[in-house]
Amino acid sequence: MIGIDRLAWTAAIAGFGWLGMAEPAIADLPPPAPANDAARFLAGLPPLAEPGWLDLAADAAWQRHAAAFDTAWQRLESGRLSKVRDWAELQIPEAFASRAPMFYMFSGPDVLYANTIFPAASTYILCGIEPVGALPEPAAVPRDRLGRDLQALRTSLDSVLSFSFFITNKMKTELQNHRFGGTLPVMALFLARAGATITEVGYVGLDKAGALHPLAAPVRTAEITAPGVRIRFHAPGDTGPRTLYYFSTDISDSGLKQTGFLDFCRSHCHGNSLVKSASYLMHKSYFSKIRGFLLDHSTTLVQDDSGIPALFLLDGRWHLHLFGAYPGPIALFKEHHQPQLTQLYRNSAPVPLEFGIGYRHRKGESTLIVATRQPQPAAVQPAAPPAAPPAAPPAAPPAAPPAEVAHKLAAEDPPKAIPVAIPVE
Repeated sequence: MIGIDRLAWTAAIAGFGWLGMAEPAIADLPPPAPANDAARFLAGLPPLAEPGWLDLAADAAWQRHAAAFDTAWQRLESGRLSKVRDWAELQIPEAFASRAPMFYMFSGPDVLYANTIFPAASTYILCGIEPVGALPEPAAVPRDRLGRDLQALRTSLDSVLSFSFFITNKMKTELQNHRFGGTLPVMALFLARAGATITEVGYVGLDKAGALHPLAAPVRTAEITAPGVRIRFHAPGDTGPRTLYYFSTDISDSGLKQTGFLDFCRSHCHGNSLVKSASYLMHKSYFSKIRGFLLDHSTTLVQDDSGIPALFLLDGRWHLHLFGAYPGPIALFKEHHQPQLTQLYRNSAPVPLEFGIGYRHRKGESTLIVATRQPQPAAVQPAAPPAAPPAAPPAAPPAAPPAEVAHKLAAEDPPKAIPVAIPVE
């Protein structure tokens, strides 16, 4: 396993990512970590510096892996990723360009679509039940097994490359039955294929209060309830580093009671969210807490119909924009049909999608919903009473006439009362 780089920030600072911080100049971006070459090797890209990986990349087994991955990636990029990227840039331009945090619940290692739809996010927070795993050291990779292990790695990626999602039941075995198992190698190779440079990889974990702690290994203990990994990286055009977190944790209501995962997410305030191929778990009452978090902390929510039920998005807080079609769930999840969503699609003019995504992954069948938080009107304050006009100054008394005239005036015209200005209430 590649040695874990030291954690440069405390948990408190790391909890806020880079939001609100001054961006460093491009020249100040940190250099690649050894993990960067490991990611490139697994992604079928030539390593840049590490002698061990350069030596293994000369092996015929890796050459075959690189050629197969190039072909698969070109097909994915032209057939789906480029279309998803173009859709996001056109239809959700503010979220597409936003550096706000990005939340992706039930993601597994799918940083691929997180980065495609929200490519400018400063911080990505992913989670799943799959273990973190480890990046290998080149010296620990036996040449006689290299071809088989790389083939097993490609097999574990077949569903996400072909259908846009990982199949949960298969992940339990396919991400673990080879030397490059776990979510970390998959996330690292996706970052490498996206053109990112990895500058640090470190194991981290959350305690019950949501505080972040450095770990030597991603192991759950009495104190660490959600083990995970933190990857720091920068992509072409970035002026500052970015962060990817993945936590292996149960986000059901009962699971969240045992961890500080929600407190950690709340420390990042509001962000943009993605939910797809989520097994309709947030349709169930015992996933109400994570559903509530997304409803309370998402600025823009992009999801298919397996995410938050449409009923929860009809409370006046959201502007809904519908894309694709709604043929209903696949047979495996047929009990989660949504009459409200059927009505919404029937009564609106959904924008066609040029790609497939989610369980209905064929073009023309996919459902995609964009919910954008509406500005809430400011609380109406009671009207203040009108201001009273300024009181008129009392009239100045007439100048006193000479004594000899005063007696004559008094006799001819008795004095009248001087009017007093009374303020209007």
